[in-house]
Amino acid sequence: MHPSLSLAKDKIKILLLENIDPSAVEALARAGYTNVRLEKKAYEGEELLEAISDLHFIGIRSRTLLTREVLAQAKKLIGIGCFCIGTNQVDLNAAAALGIPVFNAPYSNTRSVAELVTGEYLQLLRDIPRRNALLHKGGWDKGAVGCYEARGKTLGIIGYGHIGTQVGIIAESLGLKVVYYDIERKLSLGNAQQLDSLDELFAVADIVTMHVPATELTHNMINEAAFAKMKDGVRFLNASRGSVVDIEALCAALRSGKVAGAACDVFPSEPKGKGDEFVSPLREFDNVILTPHIGAGTEEAQRNIGTEVAEKLALYSDNGTSLTAVNFPEVSLPALRSGEVSRLLHVHRNMPGMMKQINDAIAKLNLNVAAQYLQTVEEIGYVVMDIHTAQPEQVVPVLKQIPGTLKCRILY
Repeated sequence: MHPSLSLAKDKIKILLLENIDPSAVEALARAGYTNVRLEKKAYEGEELLEAISDLHFIGIRSRTLLTREVLAQAKKLIGIGCFCIGTNQVDLNAAAALGIPVFNAPYSNTRSVAELVTGEYLQLLRDIPRRNALLHKGGWDKGAVGCYEARGKTLGIIGYGHIGTQVGIIAESLGLKVVYYDIERKLSLGNAQQLDSLDELFAVADIVTMHVPATELTHNMINEAAFAKMKDGVRFLNASRGSVVDIEALCAALRSGKVAGAACDVFPSEPKGKGDEFVSPLREFDNVILTPHIGAGTEEAQRNIGTEVAEKLALYSDNGTSLTAVNFPEVSLPALRSGEVSRLLHVHRNMPGMMKQINDAIAKLNLNVAAQYLQTVEEIGYVVMDIHTAQPEQVVPVLKQIPGTLKCRILY
């Protein structure tokens, strides 16, 4: 007969925060997970510590911070879902050290962000933000001065990843020349040209758009010195992370006219929720488009993200597959075989002799291994074992005794 689940699916507790799209709940329900709570707000402080203490899975977006201290309280946590592209809101190393994989959605909102950026630089080239504000005040400026076609202009993309490449493809279809800078060598799509330095990009770009992650390297990378190297009258956009731009430097460049117009979708400090005041010196400028972190804010993107991440969590819970985890060894697994076979998952420090100890422990129990799947990354190892036994609960305590074990559990 087929072995039973180690924990019934209706007992597996899942919390989804920050108004994650209902498609996530639907995807989990299709996989048999019904003990799911959906919350509109982010959690922090004691509320987060209390909630995470007995969860098996947690889903977040960008505002709930899963620090080392928070994760230390997550005694039952099996997996984390970031229902967005970025994962900087999670201490990935701390999660890995606890044997907890983190999954995200690196592709699902790509088109939505690229379309937002495209629409914004087209508006900036035509001076629409300033003229729209003027008309709302009763003014009228019908002149063509300061208004330009996109065709023939040069778009400079900083960060040529999933979104940056899409922005470039759309731009070329509009007749723009595309150049980009990335810290890695990338395959150019279309006629896009990779430049060797930011200075080269600043020297030629009529439009500069940011598509980089939040890291120590990118913190305030666009500062006073960077704006000084850009072309006079440049249009500047940031739909990546708020920490990559020195806002005071951007304001100074706008006041001087160095930057003729800007669009920002992300900010160093953002309101916690709807109804809270947005505070920023950028509010004073009529030639700046301000949007409330809505790059991925389309119904299509949110549905896609909800489904994608939820399915990854369900698959990891169902059979141990960790494919696309950002902090964890990636193992793609077949469905469990029928018969007297149990599947165990063992997460450990990547140490010499670990597999020998695991196999010796199983051999001492006089059990046969039907299949074994191993993958390692840096300091973490992940092995999945299909073992001929109807009593896997006798194996787990033995495997947990092995030095370097981080997590061991029965799947079936």
